Amino acid sequence: MGETSKYTIFDRDRLKLLPLAERIHDLSLDRWLSLDDPTPHFEHPELPAIAGRLAAARTSGAARILMMGAHLLRAGVNNHIIDLLERGLIDHIAMNGAGAIHDYELARIGATTESVARYIRSGQFGLWKETGELNDWIAEAAAESLGMGENIGRRIERSDYPHKKLSVLAAAWRLSVPVTIHVGIGYDILHEHPNCNGAALGDTSYRDFLIFANTVSRLEGGALLSFGSAIMGPEVYLKALAMARNVALQEGRVIRQFTVAVFDLVPIHGDIHHELTKQDPGYYFRPHKTMLVRTVADGGESFYVCGEHRATFPALRRQTLDNK
Repeated sequence: MGETSKYTIFDRDRLKLLPLAERIHDLSLDRWLSLDDPTPHFEHPELPAIAGRLAAARTSGAARILMMGAHLLRAGVNNHIIDLLERGLIDHIAMNGAGAIHDYELARIGATTESVARYIRSGQFGLWKETGELNDWIAEAAAESLGMGENIGRRIERSDYPHKKLSVLAAAWRLSVPVTIHVGIGYDILHEHPNCNGAALGDTSYRDFLIFANTVSRLEGGALLSFGSAIMGPEVYLKALAMARNVALQEGRVIRQFTVAVFDLVPIHGDIHHELTKQDPGYYFRPHKTMLVRTVADGGESFYVCGEHRATFPALRRQTLDNK
């Protein structure tokens, strides 16, 4: 007979969940831009080159990947992302768990985001009844051997939520473009809820990782954009690229000639194409050393664009339209 754990776990049944109607939302519908709304002016000399690489990848059928932190959605550019999906300029989106939560809340109630400072004081941060529905959808995805992003997109698209047209996950599911959700246990408010199933989280997010690795297998001649993901993006990409290159080598192929473009708020000092020394704090900014240097060192190219997502993503979209 096996041993049981000698440690006591937290009793989630004691938690008090409140409805989203009682939450003060930091972001509401007026934050989200239509394609015709003005956006902050932004120019960058390398945007035409990045847009050109995306267009070339679409023509050749190579991968066009968008990796993103949740702040890209919070920037209000959902319609711009959906437009690039519809134009075939993005054929895979990878995001963290928070991205799925914001997308869901926006589709359901037309608002999202809570103040950590306000709600951590009472212990109410993250404990909202409706958002916990995502845990049920994740368990369903595990039971049906679906990816996490796949089932969330399917469920939102088939819902009667009043703002589902703003859902990136629903649009991607409708267009048969994979959205993969790469979670870390304990990172997201869903993991606080009594109905969170750790096995289902692992099953569906790992399935998403394998879906992502399969897309990375098509990265030769392709393009990967990373918007504001300092850890998930570079780390998930690194492991998937290792897997894809391992198989490609056995098949007599290479995955070397591709483009990586990182968009973030952090200024990078010095040459973006060379690593900083370990004595420089900037060395530990993973998008720089992993995405811009190490993984393109044998034939790829990389770009770095520093700026607010509300300005940079619409500017990239405009440039892709100018390249038509």
